[in-house]
Amino acid sequence: MNTGLQIYLVDDQPAILKALSRLLNSAGYAVQGFASASAFLSSVDAQAEGCLILDLAMPEMSGLALQQALSERASLLPVIFLTGHGDIESGVRAMKLGAADFLTKPVDAERLLSAVAHACASNRRARDADQELGLIRQRLATLTPRETEVLDLIIEGLLNKQVAATLGAAEKTIKVHRARVMAKMEVRSLAALVRMVDRVRHH
Repeated sequence: MNTGLQIYLVDDQPAILKALSRLLNSAGYAVQGFASASAFLSSVDAQAEGCLILDLAMPEMSGLALQQALSERASLLPVIFLTGHGDIESGVRAMKLGAADFLTKPVDAERLLSAVAHACASNRRARDADQELGLIRQRLATLTPRETEVLDLIIEGLLNKQVAATLGAAEKTIKVHRARVMAKMEVRSLAALVRMVDRVRHH
């Protein structure tokens, strides 16, 4: 069962909201339905956890417009489009914006549940990765300006002696800075430090 996993439904047709809610509830999901994109945006935090099932063609604000708004807010919420107006162009746009899936109505129940399961798993992985990046950034923020200079040089592969020459400092001083960098970043090897910093700076 999927107890506790939150699914958000946005569709302007009450009958579809009701049917999808019943299906997802029976699979163990917690479901919250909205009749419009604006209602969803005003009620749900863009950083919410779970999955969003979204109708493409709605009055006022379309599904693609909502997806774009979430993207601009750096939301990790995966989007599954359900639409009776499916076309290749809209599908391509949705997938380029990061949609998890694009399904046409009437959708097969098993296909939808499979898409939701994959989207929720993807959301968990993305949130875990985002949390890890946040921790790395917090550790980097604890470094002094000098420790940051030492960090930048040692991850380029410079030896303590070379770092000392570059910064005009004694080698034993660089060893102290290096040890503090490793301790603050909570790593034991240079390779681990390089991977950690690379993740943040190339994300």
